[in-house]
Amino acid sequence: MGQVFCCIQVDQSKVAMTEKFGRFNDVLEPGCHCLPWIFGYKVAGHLSLRVQKLDVRCETKTKDNVFVTVIASVQYRAILKKAVDAFYKLSNTREQIQAYVFDVIRSSVPKMNLDEFFEQKNDVARAVEEELEKVMTNYGFEIVQTLIVDIEPVETVKRAMNEINAAARMRVATNDKAEAEKILQIKRAEGEAEAKYLSGLGIARQRQAIVDGLRDSVLAFSDNVPGTTAREVMDMVLVTQYFDTMKEIGASSKSSAVFIPHGPGAVRDVAEEIRNGLLQAQAL
Repeated sequence: MGQVFCCIQVDQSKVAMTEKFGRFNDVLEPGCHCLPWIFGYKVAGHLSLRVQKLDVRCETKTKDNVFVTVIASVQYRAILKKAVDAFYKLSNTREQIQAYVFDVIRSSVPKMNLDEFFEQKNDVARAVEEELEKVMTNYGFEIVQTLIVDIEPVETVKRAMNEINAAARMRVATNDKAEAEKILQIKRAEGEAEAKYLSGLGIARQRQAIVDGLRDSVLAFSDNVPGTTAREVMDMVLVTQYFDTMKEIGASSKSSAVFIPHGPGAVRDVAEEIRNGLLQAQAL
């Protein structure tokens, strides 16, 4: 109906190219326009001014002979002031951009090792963007941004990289575990040494207390019972301790202690042996 009344509508973010008898005439911006087709005017086509995205998959080889698939994402749009060039100079804009992306990637990546490529992918993206900007501006297009969104090595290389990474992490974990066990053993040994030292101090103090108690008992008994000797008092103390020990052993049903030889008379023999040992030590 609009063409009957020689009116056309151009949508937002688009421009329309008009021709007169096959020759470019004007660029129509969004809105309603009068186009008298009876005088040879027509719409040759529309050009979008929106930002468009093109994903390019490019297979190439790195310096260390690893084949990778690089996925580059190019964002571009037509320049309003150069809409005529964008519409008429290129028959297939996407193929043209793809060709330049292939050229830059395949000339840049073979100069890097695989690890370097992963680290410097932004440099490759910048090189692609600069090359596209320099070329596509002449055709009426602006390169908004270029990104290297993915780097896909072949499956065998990817598996090998994962194994190398896993082995390195396992080695670090093993070293950390060994260091932890070493520290644990050192701390355990220090704790045992400290415990034995404190235990020795306790035993020494216990024996000193026993000796002091026995000495005080002997002196007190000798003072209170005239005519008794220190030997007789010690024999009596040992017999008393013997019966106390037997009482404690008998009170426990699970005791496995056995005295050989067993009997009260054995106490005198034990005391005699201790006394002889002390005398021999003093003689030496």
